[in-house]
Amino acid sequence: MNTPSVLPRAACDPAACAYLLRFLSHDGRGQDVTVPCDEAGNVDMNALTEHLRNNYLGARAMVGRDYSCPTVQTAPSCPDHHEPLLLPCAA
Repeated sequence: MNTPSVLPRAACDPAACAYLLRFLSHDGRGQDVTVPCDEAGNVDMNALTEHLRNNYLGARAMVGRDYSCPTVQTAPSCPDHHEPLLLPCAA
């Protein structure tokens, strides 16, 4: 079962964390990587903890091998939560 990486509270101000960029693990046993982003999927790496930034960069580098193309989703705390909003790798 895939388990999402945990978003530290400091890295996810509720007012600024309406969207999440999510990389799903291909093997089904690995850990998904989820980071806060804007509606277009842009990630403010300066706002991430070192651990989360390393996970994000690793997942981004391994798209197609260990992780799927990321999707932008509304955060679960958002009242109009639905997923996905954007498929950045979609052709």
